[in-house]
Amino acid sequence: MTSGPTRESGQAAPIYIAMVVGLLFLALAFFAVGQAGATRNGAQSGADAAALAAALESRDDFGDELLKRILAPGFDPDSLRDLLGGKLVGAPGEGCAAAESLAQTNGTTTSRPPGSCVPLGDGRWGFAVGVVTLDPVGDTILPGTESEHASATATAVVEFRCTFEPADVSLPSPGPESPTPTPTPAPTPSEPEKPDSWGTFHCDGGDDFILDPQDPDPLPDLSDLFTVRLDGD
Repeated sequence: MTSGPTRESGQAAPIYIAMVVGLLFLALAFFAVGQAGATRNGAQSGADAAALAAALESRDDFGDELLKRILAPGFDPDSLRDLLGGKLVGAPGEGCAAAESLAQTNGTTTSRPPGSCVPLGDGRWGFAVGVVTLDPVGDTILPGTESEHASATATAVVEFRCTFEPADVSLPSPGPESPTPTPTPAPTPSEPEKPDSWGTFHCDGGDDFILDPQDPDPLPDLSDLFTVRLDGD
């Protein structure tokens, strides 16, 4: 008789169908989790890039201000000790503008809550940035994800790599006064003579850079003077 095997096959078919449906559901669930994870990873990449952009912009503003001070008449090399202490930094708003621009390039934004961009107020020179993805996770089998946006935060800091040793640029002392001074013609106004060196930057790794007054752009590359990095604190 053939009724036995036919009946068993008919009973097994619903089990196979249930297994296939279950596997498909698991596959879709894994896909949804992976999609959400990719969105979160994209948000973190956007936060890292935005924080670094803010710190780099602030560093560049500082470099511009530093160069202006050095090239200004009456520059005092000793003043670099204060400047290299971080007392002059770029305007925070300008750094945050760069952060928002790069965040949008990576599909995120700092301008929509809980996004933010603020300069650090704990003694460090840098920025704390929070971003939100511009696009939501999207429709998945997980309820509520169609309107959910991923967010992430990052902190970037600027650190000095160098110390500055001013050169001795004191003016020579005048000679002995003549007992019977004779009238001399008024000197022709001329630009004060510049010293051979204003001093030396001693940087990490044993690199030294001489601050040459004769050079129209006496500063070394800003990447030689400063380190810009992400900070996990």
